[in-house]
Amino acid sequence: MNWILALPEIVLACIGMAILVFGVLRKQDETQLCTMFTIGGFLIAGLLVISGAGGSGYHGQFVADSFAAFNKILILIGGALTAVLALDWNRKEGIGRFEFPVLMLFATVGMMIMTSSSNLMTMYLGLELQSLALYVLAAFARDDVRSSEAGLKYFVLSSLASGLLLYGVSLVYGFSGTMDFNQLSAMLTAPSDASPGLIVGVVFVLVGLAFKVSAVPFHMWTPDVYEGAPTPVTVFFASAPKVAAMALLLRVMATPFGHLLVSWQSLIVIMAICSMVLGALAAIGQTNIKRLMAYSSIGHMGYALAGLAVGTSEGVRGVLVYMAIYAAMTIGTFGCILAMRRQGKSVEKISDLSGLSSNDPALALALAVFMFSLAGIPLMSGFFAKLYIFLAAVQGGLWTLAVVGVLTSVVGAFYYIRIIKVMYFDQPGEAFDPRPAGLSVVVAATGLFTAFFFLFPAPVVDAAQVAAKVIFR
Repeated sequence: MNWILALPEIVLACIGMAILVFGVLRKQDETQLCTMFTIGGFLIAGLLVISGAGGSGYHGQFVADSFAAFNKILILIGGALTAVLALDWNRKEGIGRFEFPVLMLFATVGMMIMTSSSNLMTMYLGLELQSLALYVLAAFARDDVRSSEAGLKYFVLSSLASGLLLYGVSLVYGFSGTMDFNQLSAMLTAPSDASPGLIVGVVFVLVGLAFKVSAVPFHMWTPDVYEGAPTPVTVFFASAPKVAAMALLLRVMATPFGHLLVSWQSLIVIMAICSMVLGALAAIGQTNIKRLMAYSSIGHMGYALAGLAVGTSEGVRGVLVYMAIYAAMTIGTFGCILAMRRQGKSVEKISDLSGLSSNDPALALALAVFMFSLAGIPLMSGFFAKLYIFLAAVQGGLWTLAVVGVLTSVVGAFYYIRIIKVMYFDQPGEAFDPRPAGLSVVVAATGLFTAFFFLFPAPVVDAAQVAAKVIFR
């Protein structure tokens, strides 16, 4: 048992418990200090991930490899940036309590376990550790009816998905006699080796994981939770958990069930197409920018699933590059949404952005960069994210996915460019309140990455290539 492989997770869990004890014992509000400790914990964990050795531990239930490291770094960056964005917003909304960063820490530990899972039971434990913390975070603004509703909806629907996932795990175990990824892969070297019951189990596992990435038709929770949850929680939902869930989906479908590609590929293709189409069409009529971003995320998960459907290392590389760029675009966009405050109150309507270019040119420019990138306009990072996915789909012979992806990108560009039109061509409204420095730094950093990714794509693409070869050799 090589416990050092899980040192980043152990350190984060210990920091989370220490902050919890510290916060309970201190009488006065120490939210800012607890948040600083949390960000420091993310930084320490990131350094441990980068410097840590690879291998398999805990009797083969936990694996540390380049694939896990790539996704863990994305998760930790997403968590750290969310903590920075949440600090000022939570204080102004009256929900600045030390439990918030603690819950973020424990959710992040769950996500990191998910990316390193090499056993179906480890996968489930990581998934539930993440989900239990996210239930509470979604309902963190307990005096807000919308937040309580968001937490309850996510809890009920996520519990259903967890039940389906467990049922799938039990079927896989019952028909194979093992839950270990490598043993399953060795047993299922040909589609004919899999019994019908095991295939049904794989489908249930896929359904449970599809819920976590909000792929159609398991997306129903996303718009309501995105809109109702406190905006910093929505930032967290839209970034780190999506990366972790997609990483887990890649590892589960590729490692133990990779040889059964012909059995599950068509399901992934259908989910990808439906997600891309719904994300493009359903967002058109939205007036709330958080709901619009929810449908946008559904569409983007469809593009990522297209890379998984290819079933090659090129496809997985495309998914990893896509998730890295998507996380940066989404965090930056929600940073701009967090800046939408008038007279101390948060506003969320797209119409509230009217004439923003006159009142706040810097914020308007940043949001325009993110909107162009989400739409996939050339030279923005979002264009290259989709390019890697579509190239992999074409090389894999999945022309339908590539064509639908291009068409839905064109349709989706309408509602992204509409936001730019509102900011630059509508009559100016009342100016927003001054922004905190931390928010400006996060928006600027993600904006620069989004706008100038084309100048230095090699670090991300090369790291994704190395990580992908671990999954599809």
